[in-house]
Amino acid sequence: MSKLFCLKKNSNNASTSTSSTSTIPSSLVSDLDKLNFTEERLKRYVDETNTLSSDTTLVSNTQKELKNKVKILREKAISKTLNNIKRSMEVDLCFVLDCTGSMQPHIAAAKDCILQVLNYVKHVNPSIKPRVGFCGYRDHYNGLNRLQIFDFNDQYDQFTQYMQNVLPIGNDDLPEDVLGGLNAAITQMDWKSDTRVLLHIGDYPPHGRRFTSLEDDKYPDGDPNGLTAENVLENMQSKNILYFFGKITSETDKMLEIFRDIIGEFPVFDLVGGDPIKLLEKFIKAASTSITFAVSLTSTIGSGNSSKEIYSFQRKKLDMNPNEPDWSTLPFQIGVTMWYHIPKSLDGLKNPKYFNKSNLTSKSFYFKIASQPFSAGVEKYAYFGRDIKSIPTKDAVIKEYLHDGKGNPLEKYLEAVEISTVAYFLSREFNFIARKKNLPKVNFLDVRLLRSGTIDLHTRYYTIEPRLKDAEYKRFNTNTGVITELRPTLEAFVHFTYEYTKEYLVVCDLQGIELNNEFLLTDPAIHCIDPLRFGRTNFGKNGIKQLFLGNHRCNDVCKELKLSKLSQKMI
Repeated sequence: MSKLFCLKKNSNNASTSTSSTSTIPSSLVSDLDKLNFTEERLKRYVDETNTLSSDTTLVSNTQKELKNKVKILREKAISKTLNNIKRSMEVDLCFVLDCTGSMQPHIAAAKDCILQVLNYVKHVNPSIKPRVGFCGYRDHYNGLNRLQIFDFNDQYDQFTQYMQNVLPIGNDDLPEDVLGGLNAAITQMDWKSDTRVLLHIGDYPPHGRRFTSLEDDKYPDGDPNGLTAENVLENMQSKNILYFFGKITSETDKMLEIFRDIIGEFPVFDLVGGDPIKLLEKFIKAASTSITFAVSLTSTIGSGNSSKEIYSFQRKKLDMNPNEPDWSTLPFQIGVTMWYHIPKSLDGLKNPKYFNKSNLTSKSFYFKIASQPFSAGVEKYAYFGRDIKSIPTKDAVIKEYLHDGKGNPLEKYLEAVEISTVAYFLSREFNFIARKKNLPKVNFLDVRLLRSGTIDLHTRYYTIEPRLKDAEYKRFNTNTGVITELRPTLEAFVHFTYEYTKEYLVVCDLQGIELNNEFLLTDPAIHCIDPLRFGRTNFGKNGIKQLFLGNHRCNDVCKELKLSKLSQKMI
């Protein structure tokens, strides 16, 4: 979609270029002098707005007039996005369960977990509205007992009552009619919601030598009805259904490998164990995580017509290399890092003009970077990196935006550093109070822009930050309002940013690691009443209202910090 963007120059239009500070080396002067922050940002916002038609032309005589026009376009795009997010909160959750004899404890756990799952979702994410369904499968020679289906329903007591009639039935061999069960769930159930979750739980693979070397397979040539993993899973993709698996034995490893080759990476939950209480806890965790993960993914990428984007994202993860590289084989590179001075006050933080060339500083940087990313998000690839001049050497994560071939990338990377700087400022203010209350600290990693052109003589930009180690990386909440790992301190921090900035913004999309008395976070997003700041993940004033105020429940930490109760501002 082509979009025309033009700012007519005249004598009344003051330039926004600021001379480079003395801390910026001469190699960067040219890049910065070519960059008009405001114009580049407005142009990118137009490119990122999907509400324009191909023949739309934006022509303005002044920058003020142009800002007003782009603001209207951004608000239209935000309104559309918020509607998509609202629809993504409607969830179809289908349990697909092996109901043969060996699965008795897991059938019992599935019966007992659903009400607890739904109560948890209602308490933590009240905006999510689930419907629940069930498809149980056994084997071909079980005749009329081969499948049991309970279609989607939001009357959860009916689901629980139905599950009382699901009983394990013994079988004659170990492989099961897995493909038949999945196919029935995909084709015979009434999938309607924008977010669609299929949680498959089983201990043995489908029939056929492709999936197993078990000698007692009665159908070694595969499914007798002609089903294949390809046609079943591709049909699942076409219906926008997200696949999750609960693993019980290693006998399903080959099946999972084949499934990943077809649809890409997907979450696998550990459901091993005979202790009924621990197994129930695992079931609750698997079902709750499936819901929040799917809602987060659907709402971030876009609900409705999202199958291609979602599964493209899932497949992209297969191309990652999670292993640390052999640093001795990688070339030495020279670059420059840049960062903003931390604002001294809230007024500086709220002033977009503060984050301009005059408040940038830099230094030379000597580094190595892995040739393949180890992870990928919706917008960025992440690479292992190393600061080779520090003593001892310091490990880093270097991130690169997925290129769309538009605009000056320098401006977009500087915006990412701006977001990090704002989050850092607010966490510092939060920690000043939290220390007095003996609350965990909330800290954001030091994120800088990295400019390099050593290898192929083409200038490339990245962000760079310290590498988090020795703890599990988690996403605690998202910019679409979903709480994926409830931590009262972090939800109170989001509330604090709203109150401290006098309802100007909220910091969200909190992700990173959790230590004994500290959270180390990276890659936040910001919703702000000014839609011309903080990028495409800023959903503006209405985003604050719908995604924060509409979902936040004040907790004990909010009370400890004496934050104002937000119940009167709920939607």
